[in-house]
Amino acid sequence: MEALFDPDLDLSLIRARKVAVLGYGNQGRAQAANLRDSGIQLAIGAREGQSAEQARADGFDVMPPARAAAWADLVALLAPDETHGRIYAEHLAPNLHPGGALLFAHGLSIHFRLIEPRPDLDIVLVSPKGPGTALRSEYERGSGLISLFAIAQDASGGAEALALSYAGAIGSGRVGVLPTSFAEECEADLFNEQAVLWGAIPELILAGYETLVEAGFSPEIAYFECLTEVKLLADLIAARGVAGMREAISNTAEFGALEGGTRIVTAETRAEMRRILAEVRSGRFTAGLLADAEAGYPRLCAARNAAAAHPIEAVGARLRSLGRP
Repeated sequence: MEALFDPDLDLSLIRARKVAVLGYGNQGRAQAANLRDSGIQLAIGAREGQSAEQARADGFDVMPPARAAAWADLVALLAPDETHGRIYAEHLAPNLHPGGALLFAHGLSIHFRLIEPRPDLDIVLVSPKGPGTALRSEYERGSGLISLFAIAQDASGGAEALALSYAGAIGSGRVGVLPTSFAEECEADLFNEQAVLWGAIPELILAGYETLVEAGFSPEIAYFECLTEVKLLADLIAARGVAGMREAISNTAEFGALEGGTRIVTAETRAEMRRILAEVRSGRFTAGLLADAEAGYPRLCAARNAAAAHPIEAVGARLRSLGRP
């Protein structure tokens, strides 16, 4: 896989376009700020409310979504995935310029056909591999986040060059832009979210904390051992890889990993990972997400409430406050 960098990208393409960002959350706010600092003419498409107020406070022009779509040459649809179908049907499809472009940061709504785009549109993906806060902070210090790019529909014949130009404008050309497909990005990301990053790792942290506390260890010690050191692990792996991480830790820690790792991640764990991937690929996960959204997010709200009520949160808040005035 060949990475592309700033010398391979033509920023004049996106600088010649008017860009509307729809969805002013974690990614939308960061991408909009980076685009503006890269000299891109842009507006935020948002209904009146908290997002519109925040965008105005950040110095952006704010338009209703339909008017933003009619004004723009390229719309970056960065709202929550489950809202894309409604936003496209109500605001984008009737108003996007013939020959315009629609950009996504995640492949779900195209890959699973929440949107059936007009055939005259370029449909592109630019997916930064990290949260918006990191995308913005890395840009501000002169670096960036690696992004993936893909093309689902090339009506103009220039969709790839335009996607790469956008990737450069958010700072990814400084560190590398890699090719993928909507399907590959979507399915790999959904799998990772469930089976590794946001699903498995927090559950391991909570299970370890609960095991120690139940055995009589102090909550503070359990917190430090099972949660705080996760950042050390992540930083080492990011800098040196898994093998390099093992070289950087003590022999005791490395032998502990040898003894414990495969007892936690067992053959059954790997079989469950394969089942999760199959559910992602079949569309079962996406159907569940849409059903929860349609019902007002009862499962998500219950999970958020349960997470906030877990004793580890009170311990963490107390420890994080140490040393503060």
